[in-house]
Amino acid sequence: MNDRFSPAAVTYFLVANVLVLGTAAYAFPLESGYPDFYYFSVQEDEYLEWASFWAFLLAAVAFFRTAAVHRRANHAFPWYLYGIALFCFVVAMEEISWGQRLLGYRPPAYFLEYNYQQEFNFHNVVETDYRKLALMLVIAGYGIVLPLAARFSLIKDWMDRLAIVPPTISLMPAFAGTFLLYYSYPWSHSGEWVELMLALSFLFSAISMPLDGNGENVSIKINHLSSSQFTVVAFVAVIGLGLLSAAVTRAERDAHPANMQAVQTEVEAISRDFESGLARSSCNLHKRLYTFVEEYGQTKLYRGSYSGLQSQGLPRERVEFFLDPWNSAYWIRDRCDRQSDTRILFVYSFGPNRRRDSSRTEILGDDIGSHFSSK
Repeated sequence: MNDRFSPAAVTYFLVANVLVLGTAAYAFPLESGYPDFYYFSVQEDEYLEWASFWAFLLAAVAFFRTAAVHRRANHAFPWYLYGIALFCFVVAMEEISWGQRLLGYRPPAYFLEYNYQQEFNFHNVVETDYRKLALMLVIAGYGIVLPLAARFSLIKDWMDRLAIVPPTISLMPAFAGTFLLYYSYPWSHSGEWVELMLALSFLFSAISMPLDGNGENVSIKINHLSSSQFTVVAFVAVIGLGLLSAAVTRAERDAHPANMQAVQTEVEAISRDFESGLARSSCNLHKRLYTFVEEYGQTKLYRGSYSGLQSQGLPRERVEFFLDPWNSAYWIRDRCDRQSDTRILFVYSFGPNRRRDSSRTEILGDDIGSHFSSK
């Protein structure tokens, strides 16, 4: 891709940017016309999150391979490329909370208390404003500032001396679109779409990145595919792996009868605490129970029927952080419809598959819950 105006370069420019920006174009009709499927798509362990994981993981592999070739060709340590590979790997693992929901292990108490998702990942420990600023700096710095700066010969010479390899400027529309979507945040859970767009942008950047001083790239080295063709193959692989991973994680795991009985007993105890007036919910609330208790000052729940289950062997840490037998958070849903004057309240666990199957109004799949009335 030495000639940026060649037909191959133009084709790559169109294909790569359409695939990334098409993610946002796909999200728009879902959010406006199919809200239930949109809600389904942005859930943890669904195809969108898994596709982001695979895109970042494959990007890490591609950057690592490029760094290894640079090291052999230039006899120097390509610290920058290895750093980008490590970044993509860490983000991929953060995306799935380092396998916590897959394996069902209980994270250290620090993460249960200070991570608002009560999961073993580091980015959700950081305050939202700082986390958003950091991500915006990554998007703009890597995908927009670096390729623009590399157009100036003096800066490019400085980058070469420091072994900094900027992404192709062809992907700048993809990074700019990702930045604008995150900045404007037009829909709820826009960040989920941004993560996939950013992951794809990094993956496509790795695909087009020169392997050596001759400008040869990863795609040419793999089955003689062009950059455009390999970009399409990579995109199909990411989406396919995302769909497959989501399907696999829907299966029940560890549906031990003792756990099933325990979670049923626990959600019923929590329901009794709400029905007795020990805690009060509010309309259109959907939160992890621990977050609800701490944010709304509902600490009396620590002294109710659920807490009393410790005398029957319920571990103290599960009581303190409102965790189910699979170490996932209990959730509370309070759904109000003022037009029909209806209100639906329930507490629930994600169940053995450790993922949300329930809708806004129903306990579905292998989720286990209990409806209650609020005084």
